[in-house]
Amino acid sequence: MKSYIVFLFQIILWSGYTLAEWLSSYDRLLFKVIMFMIFCYFAAYIGKTILKTNRGTILVTCTSLLSYAVIQLLFNRYLPH
Repeated sequence: MKSYIVFLFQIILWSGYTLAEWLSSYDRLLFKVIMFMIFCYFAAYIGKTILKTNRGTILVTCTSLLSYAVIQLLFNRYLPH
């Protein structure tokens, strides 16, 4: 159950990343990479705080990031702009 809660919090966090990326559409690539790393750190911190295990944190964080990437690819590919 804790893993599911962490997954939901991380999906909310990745949604916030999408909003921040949209707002910074004219920034340089370096700043976008730094912003992505900060959000990855926040996702790992949330996982570590709730799950208290490294393996579970890595597993849930990678799963939520992969889910976020798949959702972004599907929305960008199949929805008209």
